[in-house]
Amino acid sequence: MTISHLVSFAAGAVFMLGLAAISQSRAETPHHVYELRMYHAAPGKMDALKTRFRDHTIPIFNRFNMKSIGYWQPEENPDSLLIYVLEHPSRQAADQAWKNFNADPEWQKVKAASEANGKLVEKVDRWFMDPTDFSPLK
Repeated sequence: MTISHLVSFAAGAVFMLGLAAISQSRAETPHHVYELRMYHAAPGKMDALKTRFRDHTIPIFNRFNMKSIGYWQPEENPDSLLIYVLEHPSRQAADQAWKNFNADPEWQKVKAASEANGKLVEKVDRWFMDPTDFSPLK
């Protein structure tokens, strides 16, 4: 997958983020930060990665105020990408939430069990994004 494909897909994910936000109340604090993450699954591990998210990761995210906006897979996915967007009250809150998440005993147990036969993720790309002054999120 070329960089232009990744950028196009990331733009599409951000567009979907905007659509999701339009349907939400605008009473939320306008200073939220959005985190775009792209996971490159290890060969043959995408189904296990999705299962881990569905059954364990998202509920743990919720405990740490890591609000899931959406999860996507490209229709043509030769790089085995799982892409998602989280909403955080601030960048500092995001950093603290990730610190707490990674130290969580339940997460450590789930991660170890799910990776008993090898890592599920080879690489993670991560971007923090702020809404523009013309964004519906403002």
